[in-house]
Amino acid sequence: MKGFYQNVVDLLSCGESIVLATIFHSAGSAPRSAGAKMVIRADGSIIGTVGGGRLEADTIGLAKKVMESRQSVIQAFDLTGTDAAGVGMICGGAGEILLDYIDAGDDENRKVFEAIIANMDKAQKAWLITELAEEPVEGKMRQQCLVKHDGTVIGSFHCEPEFMAKLSSGPAKISIHADIKDGRRFIVEPIRTTGVVYLFGAGHVSQQIARLTDMVGFNTIVLDDRPAFANKERFPKAETVVIDTFQPLPELVINKDSYLVIVTRGHLHDSIVLEQALRTSAGYIGMIGSKKKRDKLFKSLEAQGFSKEDLKRVYSPIGIDIYAETPEEIAVSIVAELIKARAERERCVTVER
Repeated sequence: MKGFYQNVVDLLSCGESIVLATIFHSAGSAPRSAGAKMVIRADGSIIGTVGGGRLEADTIGLAKKVMESRQSVIQAFDLTGTDAAGVGMICGGAGEILLDYIDAGDDENRKVFEAIIANMDKAQKAWLITELAEEPVEGKMRQQCLVKHDGTVIGSFHCEPEFMAKLSSGPAKISIHADIKDGRRFIVEPIRTTGVVYLFGAGHVSQQIARLTDMVGFNTIVLDDRPAFANKERFPKAETVVIDTFQPLPELVINKDSYLVIVTRGHLHDSIVLEQALRTSAGYIGMIGSKKKRDKLFKSLEAQGFSKEDLKRVYSPIGIDIYAETPEEIAVSIVAELIKARAERERCVTVER
């Protein structure tokens, strides 16, 4: 996501105004979940996606009108039932999308997005607040600002301090949503380094994990050597990668904001994946299985030269102990641990800064 925002800054810095489309509410099997973004340029080219198909085509068409009027709009979409089937879409669903005209001539716009990138670099939380008013506020129909974790506001935004505090608390802490006050509509979007969960294995447990990681704001990538398991039908909200083998793994972007969850079928490839995972800088490495299995595998890895400190990085048995038994319960325990690990990392980074 940082790269996406950098593209926005680069375009604005070159004097190119854009339309930024953001899904801020979705229900049902919409092509993309809330928070999906796409830049539409004056020539009709795009960066990012809001899901493809008719929704994306309609968004690009409306963006041209927004570009001409220089006025941001909120558009509802409905791809349910026969409407979706009529255009050959597998996905249904409905929601709302913000098409925000971002004027390159207003230097504050660029500063807001530069501040977003700076906050992401520091792994600090912030909230992007966009208002579309029915009546002008201080002469403007649109306002936008970034509220940093310490309350600092980047950009000009006229709003009661108490309401501003409300906008960046409660549900705003974790999910993009809209709020209304006195005819003024506010779109509140949390800005955070959400983290990428890599699920090694596409079985029943992974399927349940992916449902939950999407709900709590992780980006999710599923890897398996079985096309019948690693596909969009089983993982509609995750990216799926079909690999030839687990050794070597394909080149993956793994860093401190990466969470590796090893749940291969029958534990067949767990040791192969773990050995490679330990050579990365991943912020979290978790492996499913019993303590007996873990100890046996750790002994083998020590014989290969891995130290006890290396092995202390591994969460195994994976998940918070809630006496889980079913795939759904196991997924809850694992995702709870991922949330805890992410929160601890964010807290540590903030203290260090």
